Formats: sequence, structure tokens, C-alpha cells
Amino acid sequence: MDKTLRKYSSLDEMKADEYRYWQSRPAHERIDAVEEMVNTAYALKGWEPEPSKPRAEWPVLRLRCPWL
Repeated sequence: MDKTLRKYSSLDEMKADEYRYWQSRPAHERIDAVEEMVNTAYALKGWEPEPSKPRAEWPVLRLRCPWL
């Protein structure tokens, strides 16, 4: 873990550095971070997120394209 302290002169500079950091991380790590934030938000509200369903259980609806 990087324990470097950084001092910023502006909020824009800080946000740009944060953006560069997250863009340098692999996609799966960014998605894991978002999932952790969502779960934390649910916990703060006292809710429990619904368990994920496998995609095969979702209903599938096929619509005909009228111009084909």
C-alpha cells in the first residue's frame, strides 16, 4: 500500500490526480471499488442489498424488429 502524503494547492489538482490514479487501475479493481462503495452506502442506510441473480434466471424477451 502506498503511504505517500501528497499536498495539493487546489481541488482541481487533487481531482486530476485521483482521476489519473483510478484510470491506471485495471477494470476489475475499479468495479470492485464501486461495489464496495455501494455496499457501504447500503449499510449506512441500514439496508441489505439484494443478492445478485445469475443472468440465466433473468427473463429473456425477444422483440421483432419491424423494419427487418
